[in-house]
Amino acid sequence: MATVWSGCSTSFSQELPHSRGRRGCEGRGVRPWGGGGSRHVEAVGTVVVAARARVCRAAAPCVLEPDVTGNGEVGVGVRGTDDYFADAMKVFGFMKEKGMATGHSYTLILKAVAGNEGYFAALKMFNEIEESDRNNVDVIVYNTMISVCGRAKDWRQVERLWRRLGENSFSGTLMTYDLLVSTFVQCGQSELAIDAYQEMIGSGIDPSEDVLKAIIASCTKEGKWEFALTTFRKMLGAGMKPSIIVFNSIINSLGKAGQDELAFRMYHLLTSSGLKPDQYTWSALLSALYRSGRCWDALDLFQGIKTKHSSLLNNHLYNIALMSCERLGQWEHALQLLWMMEKSDLQISAVSYNHVIGACEVARQPKIALQVYQRMTHQGCSPDTFTHLSVIRACIWGSLWNEVEDILEEVAPDSSVYNTVIHGLCLRDKIRLARKVYMKMRSIGLKPDGKTRSFMLQHFATD
Repeated sequence: MATVWSGCSTSFSQELPHSRGRRGCEGRGVRPWGGGGSRHVEAVGTVVVAARARVCRAAAPCVLEPDVTGNGEVGVGVRGTDDYFADAMKVFGFMKEKGMATGHSYTLILKAVAGNEGYFAALKMFNEIEESDRNNVDVIVYNTMISVCGRAKDWRQVERLWRRLGENSFSGTLMTYDLLVSTFVQCGQSELAIDAYQEMIGSGIDPSEDVLKAIIASCTKEGKWEFALTTFRKMLGAGMKPSIIVFNSIINSLGKAGQDELAFRMYHLLTSSGLKPDQYTWSALLSALYRSGRCWDALDLFQGIKTKHSSLLNNHLYNIALMSCERLGQWEHALQLLWMMEKSDLQISAVSYNHVIGACEVARQPKIALQVYQRMTHQGCSPDTFTHLSVIRACIWGSLWNEVEDILEEVAPDSSVYNTVIHGLCLRDKIRLARKVYMKMRSIGLKPDGKTRSFMLQHFATD
């Protein structure tokens, strides 16, 4: 985002007036300048500007400065940034005392204080300035403090400054709103970013491209896809060319909202704009189809991506296709995708295996689910709780009782797994085995849930 305009037109190449080693001056006092009042103010401003330039010159923490000795010979002295900052503060104090401080000088000194002592010290000084010299505090001074606090990621102070700006009857500028939106977006305060944007539009200020991009990102994060589309149209109306990131953000937002047809319209607009879809584009489109229940269409689209853009395939795209297989119970298709992942040397996670096992569970293929589970452990992929729950449910409904007990022996103590086993066994009328699992569960210190206790009370006397 844009940086706050310093409000300074004075060249940093101007010579810094010497503050020590002068005849007729004591210690580090400021040398009195001759001439009229306007020249006096100009010279004071030059000291502040030059001092600020020295303070902020990160590449050169100390500089060489000519020093006039008592015998007229020129020597070389080294001054650190603290020296120049002290000079700036001394000159600023002189200006305040003489009533010569302006919004311009406040902007410069606040930046110097923030750079040398931190944003909180600058904020404290700003509060004092605002209290003592409100007439000379303008919107540029506010912008400076918003920028300083924004860089410190203190969005609460930024919001307070924004509110005070309005309370003091100042109208924000384009720079004000650029800073507000940027800070709120970076700090994850999407609602505040949108509020600032709406105030900006209400004030008749045309937003910059950076602001529009940030607002679209905020809208998609908050699920405000209609607002995102309106902002997108504003970009097009202003002659801006949206980037692939903007398109992907809106497509993703539309997909999450179940607006799959609008998502594909946005995709066609993307391609007609001369942009090429990337992995994020395909991920957003596949997710849109899956969320809308169009799982077969998602699998067809995945096949199209594999045929025309195979280099873009990654684990996430495969997982969306596997999720579709799971929902449809397409265990054979899921196995094919798993084999393709292994052939492509992709690192297969537990999530991918879980979707394949889930597809087998939905299709009532317990033996295949067990084989996938065994393949998973053989490949060195550690099963998680979801893996165990899915494969155990499949085995219970397939009457693979020995396999259920074997898996329980392998599983780390987990109440959810034991409760699921007991529920399934009771529903299949395997009361003796359910009691055995229940007794083991209690012996290792796991807590049964209400449904498990109910089953045990109901069938306690049943053999």
